[in-house]
Amino acid sequence: MAMIGYYSYTVILTYLGFVCGSVGLYFAAHGSTNAAIIMLLLAGFCDMFDGKVAKTKKNRTPQECRFGIQIDSLSDMVCFGLLPPMIAFSIGMQHPVCIAVYSCYSLAALIRLAYFNVSEEERQQVTTERRKVYEGLPVTSVALIIPLLFAFRNDIGEAFPIVGTIVYAVIACLFVTRFTLKKPGMRVMMLFIVAGALELALLIFKHLHH
Repeated sequence: MAMIGYYSYTVILTYLGFVCGSVGLYFAAHGSTNAAIIMLLLAGFCDMFDGKVAKTKKNRTPQECRFGIQIDSLSDMVCFGLLPPMIAFSIGMQHPVCIAVYSCYSLAALIRLAYFNVSEEERQQVTTERRKVYEGLPVTSVALIIPLLFAFRNDIGEAFPIVGTIVYAVIACLFVTRFTLKKPGMRVMMLFIVAGALELALLIFKHLHH
């Protein structure tokens, strides 16, 4: 039976990342904050390599390429635009000011991802070269920023809701601020993986000793 969509190996990591983000939302909704953060880290890992995997298929049709752009951003919206605010919400950061900041955060992520989709489709119409720079802070960066923030939640103590809200507000601004960041190469990506693993270990350590 024919199915709508594309199911080649080029999109498997994107689908897996989306599942991680979805499961993370369920964990956060039930107050399992650390489990939700782990899902965020796993979603970030999937996103880190999905583009590289997709580019290994040389005979992708234009439709497959456009589908890849759209599905990646839709997945990113769930994993990095909605899950991080839910993680904060799950620990009781539910003040109206927090909700307002979360809304701005998710809106900024949405705007950035939609803008990226348009600009990337236009770019691919004129060149096949790999994108070398990002405009603004990539939404996927929160897969490292948010776990690091929450790893020090107990150390920050009662001030954490204020600190956390400020961090979310700053991230939201950086999503839509026009500045350029060099796209990381493989060595830097490996450092990101190590950083993510260390963050995960730190979260587990602090959880066991809390």
